[in-house]
Amino acid sequence: QHVTLPPMKAFRDLVLELIRAIPVGKVATYGQIAAMAGAPRNARQVGEILNGIKESPGDIPWQRVINAAGGISTYKVGAGELQKRLLESEGVMFNPNNTVNLSVYRWQPDEEGEQLGLFG
Repeated sequence: QHVTLPPMKAFRDLVLELIRAIPVGKVATYGQIAAMAGAPRNARQVGEILNGIKESPGDIPWQRVINAAGGISTYKVGAGELQKRLLESEGVMFNPNNTVNLSVYRWQPDEEGEQLGLFG
């Protein structure tokens, strides 16, 4: 069975649009963004898109995307402490093991009544 993925440019644009929609004080996981963009197995590509963004840092709230365990993955690229500080400044609290409680802080656009208008 062949799975057709969206073209990379369209996927990239949709990923960035979704990330821009994450409200202050909320987070989303790489896998969650990939699934919302129609490619649930492409969490790694979401990370690669974020790692390669050239837009203004203020335009893309990259700090709001974390891993499935509620942790920060950007320690590998030297931005982990910055990401944690940015999230804390938005009111996101970290557990003693440096993870975020996803049941509290995960962005759920449907539950919050948000209309993204991304799919037509």
